[in-house]
Amino acid sequence: MESIETPLRCPSCSQQMEPVTLARREMGEERIDLCYGCRVIWFDRDESAALAPRSVIELVRRIQAHGDAARNSLPSSVSCPRCSRSLALTHDICKSGPLSYYRCAQDGGRLTAFVQFLREKQFVRSLTPAELGRLRAQARQVRCSSCGAPVDVERSSACEYCGSPIAVLDPDAVNEALQHWTAADAQARERESAAAAALSGVQAAGRTPPSFSLDALGTFQAGSDLLDVCIGALGELFGAR
Repeated sequence: MESIETPLRCPSCSQQMEPVTLARREMGEERIDLCYGCRVIWFDRDESAALAPRSVIELVRRIQAHGDAARNSLPSSVSCPRCSRSLALTHDICKSGPLSYYRCAQDGGRLTAFVQFLREKQFVRSLTPAELGRLRAQARQVRCSSCGAPVDVERSSACEYCGSPIAVLDPDAVNEALQHWTAADAQARERESAAAAALSGVQAAGRTPPSFSLDALGTFQAGSDLLDVCIGALGELFGAR
């Protein structure tokens, strides 16, 4: 199996992907990998859900900045860049509607098309019947935003290869999503500042933050809930300002 530190090769075009280090929602950082030519992102297990709001905004900015890159169509089958096993086309659902990605059954990693990431984060939506009717009056065929395959809009409202519905980057949805993620980022930064201030106050007063070893948790008794005791210790830490 390939090391996490090793640059990944795109499962579609085999070119080296661009590694990007982003903040996680709770704490720490994670590395994801992007291929702008194939318009895909590789997420290791649960990385997409763990992205901090500021990281979602950063990824959207990167996608937008490379919107004019030459487009490669995804092949009919792709393999995991870590274990080389075949990725399974997986259909899911999110707040913005149907969602699809290619998933590794061994470690849960996901190859996600840019448009599917934007759908997951509520930046795009499927066409309404009225919009689909107007599209059919203007064009017989469009290109799937997810896999790049041709879609005959006269016969279908979704890609026959990957199943992705025809989607639109709705200006109203973009504005709403940006407002949502910006507000979430502001709230996260406020929580981080409050936590940092609390810890600073404890250190300035010469107190040592409680340890979570069983020896230090004197109130812990057999049959007690260890998590409750740890939460109590955290309460003491942030209350001692």
